[in-house]
Amino acid sequence: MTEVARQDMETTPTLPLASVEPHRFLLRQPEAGALLFKIVRVHNLIDMLQKGYLHFQRVDTYSDDTADGEQLPLDRTTGADMSFTKDPQFTAERYYDTSRARTYACCFSLEHSAYLWENYAPHRDAVCLVFDFEKLRQRLNATLQASIDNDGLLLLGADTIRPIFSINYGIVEYVDRQTHALHPTGMANPIHFTYLKEKARYADDRELRVTLSALGVGQFALASGTIMEFPSALQMGFDFRSAFAAGAITEIRCLRQFVSASNLEALRNAMLQLGIMTTEADVPPPGSS
Repeated sequence: MTEVARQDMETTPTLPLASVEPHRFLLRQPEAGALLFKIVRVHNLIDMLQKGYLHFQRVDTYSDDTADGEQLPLDRTTGADMSFTKDPQFTAERYYDTSRARTYACCFSLEHSAYLWENYAPHRDAVCLVFDFEKLRQRLNATLQASIDNDGLLLLGADTIRPIFSINYGIVEYVDRQTHALHPTGMANPIHFTYLKEKARYADDRELRVTLSALGVGQFALASGTIMEFPSALQMGFDFRSAFAAGAITEIRCLRQFVSASNLEALRNAMLQLGIMTTEADVPPPGSS
């Protein structure tokens, strides 16, 4: 069994657990001026507006893609035969599985398409948020950096921990999962698996995702001593009112066949109550009938 080195968490108390875009140059970035499109159910959007958050789903809990973020089959075989020098029982295979269970994604598309509506818009209950990618990136990075600078996040009531999630952005690469491999002779960074999806099924998504991920080694304890369990979803603070005002969200697109008049009215009322003024457009995507 091949052995690879791992930093000793116990003897490295200053190990940075969270950072802003540590893997930016490992991931493919969109062109300047890129817009992002996100289909959102109306009642979910109203909740996000009122509570001020963006939803991040743990990648191993997606119901529509149970292999999301998972190491590739050929890489799993290789990883099972690689272990860490200080813990021979901790294999690379286990390391990647642990990393996956500590990684969360918020997903967008680079294209406003009929495919997007047909596959991700529940009947008469969805709208499309349009984001300016660079302005969104700047806002999310500032939010995470503030949490790092303040050296603590409030979790589970009075329990606090140091910030543990790093944020990254990248365009998803679509591959044949059965034949593609990342580390036939060495170890890939866990973030790479988060940005790979099955080509035959998902290539038309044209997805860009934002991820929050924690280290895939060791355990994280709360101030009370309780070992932290990673929930199936995270809510990252996001001020929609200022995001609309600053142009980080440029408009809301509505297709009449995908949103009822009553749901659209409920959304308008929620936005008015929060003082949010925006452009609402009925913009058919290319290729729609």
